[in-house]
Amino acid sequence: MSAKQQPRHRPRPLNVVELLHPGTFVTIENHPNDLPPFQVIECRGGRCTVRQQAWGQHVQWEVEHRRLRSA
Repeated sequence: MSAKQQPRHRPRPLNVVELLHPGTFVTIENHPNDLPPFQVIECRGGRCTVRQQAWGQHVQWEVEHRRLRSA
């Protein structure tokens, strides 16, 4: 295929974030392999509240949305 025939791919916009619904399991950037995924409680204003199932219902952690990925 010559350079003129190669398909053109549009670059992905940098400001698009993944939609994370409550109950979704996510990993954080540099997530250790031996740590289970976190469960999303809610996302609002660029920050998400997450928890580990073993932590119990009242222990939560607030993380920047951009640092999370679906597990």
